[in-house]
Amino acid sequence: MTVSAEDYLAVVTETIGRVSASQREAVGRAADLVADALRADGVVHAFGTGHSEALAMEIAGRAGGLVPTNRIALRDLVLHGGAPADVLGPLLERDPAVAHRLYELAPVRPSDVFVVASNSGVNGAIVEFAALVKERGHGLVAITSAQHSARMTSRHPSGRKLADFADVVLDNGAPYGDATLPVPGGGAVGAVSSITAALLAQQLTVEVVARLLAAGERPPVYLSANIAGGDEHNNGLEARYAGRIRRGS
Repeated sequence: MTVSAEDYLAVVTETIGRVSASQREAVGRAADLVADALRADGVVHAFGTGHSEALAMEIAGRAGGLVPTNRIALRDLVLHGGAPADVLGPLLERDPAVAHRLYELAPVRPSDVFVVASNSGVNGAIVEFAALVKERGHGLVAITSAQHSARMTSRHPSGRKLADFADVVLDNGAPYGDATLPVPGGGAVGAVSSITAALLAQQLTVEVVARLLAAGERPPVYLSANIAGGDEHNNGLEARYAGRIRRGS
């Protein structure tokens, strides 16, 4: 294995195939959970910190995605909670206390379901948030790296990890450390977790839509805002969830 774009593509291709095959049943169970929540007039809340925030962006507010989706982010503490901007920093995701404020700031109803992503699954804010979600009676889908998480010690006081709280766990297939191509002298390049998490997020969305279609329901799906009629279509659907989904943050 060399450090090259071609070898990275080979690793990504193999990982995508492995994740798709191994997680097929789990994706189906996650889709059942989300579809049931949507039928109960629920909203899907997606949360991730660091690079796992990309997963939340795949779930919430993009073309081809479900309209009843809301993205939760650490910066909500500032944008919606009035905290000073300097509270944000690389170590904030390790603080369990922020999870309660994030949940409090989110427009959550009892019927809502959560998708939470963390490659390691051990940081305090993520683990505490997952614990709180289950304490409040919501369904929870976790997207994490089983291999990486297994080799980590939890940073949460309970000693538990994200996967310990989830109703359904989706393994993103990333190796310990995420990067895949060893560099001579130490380290590695070519992370894969963002790619496979996006794959799982899109597969989940597609399977939810498939379930709604099979039940004779019309799925509330976004059009691209950059095509004719996109804004009108999207605005009409978003109005059904006014005050429950945030966009533009």
